[in-house]
Amino acid sequence: MIQIAIIGIGAGAAAALLFASVTSGSLLSIPLFYLAPLPIMIAGLGWSHWAAMTAALAAALGLGAVFGTVFLLAFSAGAGFPAWWLSYLAMLARPVAVTNATGQTAPSFEWYPPGRLVVWAAALGIMVVIVAIPNFGIDAESFRAGLRDALNAILRVNGAPARAWSNTDRLIEILVKAIPPAAAVLATVTNLLNLWLAARIVKFSGRLVRAWPQLSSMSFPPLMTAALAVAIVLSFLDGMIGIVGGIVAASLLLAYGVLGFAVLHAVTQGMSARPFVLSITYAGVILLTWPMLALCLLGLVEMAIGLRARVSAKRNPPAHS
Repeated sequence: MIQIAIIGIGAGAAAALLFASVTSGSLLSIPLFYLAPLPIMIAGLGWSHWAAMTAALAAALGLGAVFGTVFLLAFSAGAGFPAWWLSYLAMLARPVAVTNATGQTAPSFEWYPPGRLVVWAAALGIMVVIVAIPNFGIDAESFRAGLRDALNAILRVNGAPARAWSNTDRLIEILVKAIPPAAAVLATVTNLLNLWLAARIVKFSGRLVRAWPQLSSMSFPPLMTAALAVAIVLSFLDGMIGIVGGIVAASLLLAYGVLGFAVLHAVTQGMSARPFVLSITYAGVILLTWPMLALCLLGLVEMAIGLRARVSAKRNPPAHS
């Protein structure tokens, strides 16, 4: 227990320093800020969720003591709780009996499915943005006005329009509509990347108890499609319901993009051009971002018709006696 406390406090100190780096205002502080959940996840995956919880609490209390309540709450909602919860779920398992080739039954574990971890990462990304909405306003108009004022403060210097923008007001109006769903997407990406990176680090150290999942076989709960459809419909409504609907739809669509990556990895197995296809796809998503829409569509097609199963059936037709 003492080791867990020491690991937790150390990880919490690292997370707090990464999160507080944003106060420096340097460009390097931006990636460091988004890596703040990483030490907590490493503690959770490599030791236990108690170490992750200790790290999250230590970091939040340290930031609160130095920078005040705003930093404490921002870290807790945006980094601490999501990092602890995802690392807890990732190491969740239940015992199952597996029959080996000799017919003997051996004990094993069924680990929490990676597809559900992606869904939780999206849900936590949604939660972070929704929790932040009251900071700008409690209804649609006040929220947009508060966000508009914040953007004005960023894009204007000493009350004068920034010369870099020829049409600052129009840009601000576009950003007011785009920022809430974009923030949810960014929060989801941050959760997923930190979880993947933490798992790789812990696996490399030899402390990862869980077997590395086969990500190409990842799947989502059936209700995900219905949730996405409802969110898309709500996003067209006026008021705060429309804003929240857009946030939910954007985050869930990104989750389907991740499923699309899994489908692409599965259907290209055995193809000679597989490295080229995957490299071009990853490069396109990183550099252009819009190819992610095609992957979202691929994920939706998988949920609708089971594309991977159809491709697998064509590759391995049943043998005729």
